[in-house]
Amino acid sequence: MNKYTRQRIILNLINKYEIETQEELAEHLLKQGIDITQATISRDIKELRLVKVLTNTGKYKYATIDTSHKGIYQRLNNIFKSSVLNVEVAENIVVVKTLPGAAQVCASAIDNFNIEGVVGTIAGDDTIFVAIQNIDLMDHVLTSIQNLLK
Repeated sequence: MNKYTRQRIILNLINKYEIETQEELAEHLLKQGIDITQATISRDIKELRLVKVLTNTGKYKYATIDTSHKGIYQRLNNIFKSSVLNVEVAENIVVVKTLPGAAQVCASAIDNFNIEGVVGTIAGDDTIFVAIQNIDLMDHVLTSIQNLLK
């Protein structure tokens, strides 16, 4: 089975069931005839940008990160605002400095804010490189990111 088919099945499973852990997800996949390692599940969760959200029963479950999950956008925005220390331009890359350990969640926030001109992000521990589609969009992207910090 290829990765994309497996990931589509994972998305179907998390939409159908309240899956709290990677182990639970592995059990559901095994019932579907898919025997994979915990490392592969972890990679799939990261690639699919799954997050844990609070359910009505007070438990957490895996979910896709989109605006259909109440409060996710606002939570990402709050984390972004409280974690970003500095934003600078380097040629056609915006460099965002964050608190230690916060770069990946802030990069995910930038990706999910769907800013026109942002091609993608690369995050380390406390630094994010934001790739810009072309230099003409740099001012727009920089202004959009700075506005998110207000």
